[in-house]
Amino acid sequence: MISILAAAAADLGTHQPIQWLDLGLTRGISLGFFTLRWYSLAYLAGIVLAYWHVSKTLKLAGAPMAQRHADDLFFYCTLGVILGGRLGYATFYAPELWSHPGEMLKLWNGGMSFHGGLIGCTLAMLWVAWRGGLNFLRVCDWVAVAVPFGLFFGRLANFVNGELWGRVTTSDVPWAMVFPDGGPLPRHPSQLYEALLEGLVLLIVLMVLFWKTRARFRPGLLTGVFVAGYGCARFTVEFFREPDAQLEEFARTTGMSMGQWLTVPMILLGLFLIARALMRPALGQGSAAAAGATVR
Repeated sequence: MISILAAAAADLGTHQPIQWLDLGLTRGISLGFFTLRWYSLAYLAGIVLAYWHVSKTLKLAGAPMAQRHADDLFFYCTLGVILGGRLGYATFYAPELWSHPGEMLKLWNGGMSFHGGLIGCTLAMLWVAWRGGLNFLRVCDWVAVAVPFGLFFGRLANFVNGELWGRVTTSDVPWAMVFPDGGPLPRHPSQLYEALLEGLVLLIVLMVLFWKTRARFRPGLLTGVFVAGYGCARFTVEFFREPDAQLEEFARTTGMSMGQWLTVPMILLGLFLIARALMRPALGQGSAAAAGATVR
């Protein structure tokens, strides 16, 4: 990130677009017989940090689950993110993959949908909550706070991979970049916009709400802030992000990209959860039972 900002500052006077290739980025760590992709490390970092944060918060009074529930939760959520992300990509962005199941299994060829991963993760949390007799909405609150860790690292990995770049812009934008597979024209580094809004900004907002306010005692509030916050961030960044090649006609016809259409129900759901949480009385700070947790 520092090298990117330095390159932008150096080019500010000349308005020359930054060449992505000049940044010296690689798509992974070569181990000789195997290349460890940054994308895989991003997923791993997001999962580990989320698990660490949730485990830390379980020591607080009124936590909605025990550590053993968190262990199950992150195992199933990992499966949900991977399977849901891939199936979501095939459904929303590349329907032709359904005709070639073998290609769908090739995760190393890329193609993961956040919305699909979110659905998969939600189903995983629903399963763990039902099986453990937990309050589903409060489990979602505890997990939602940590999700931006993965979003931040995932978008940085998109940038390092030189993929999912932004729309063509003018070279007057000091951070405009020429990506190797994006043609000769400068483009918005929309991956970094997403890392900032979906990852860092959303993470800070949720952390402040969780640790500095009583938001965690209002079931659904943190989940609503996350869902609506992500939806607004993604909707905004889509104005700068190049639509998938196979969906360019869809974006022109409907007036919005697929990513924007998928965020509309998220924003509405998030606002509903926020309003619902604020209209109901907050839970007490007493025992876990008072906060709606069942410890088995």
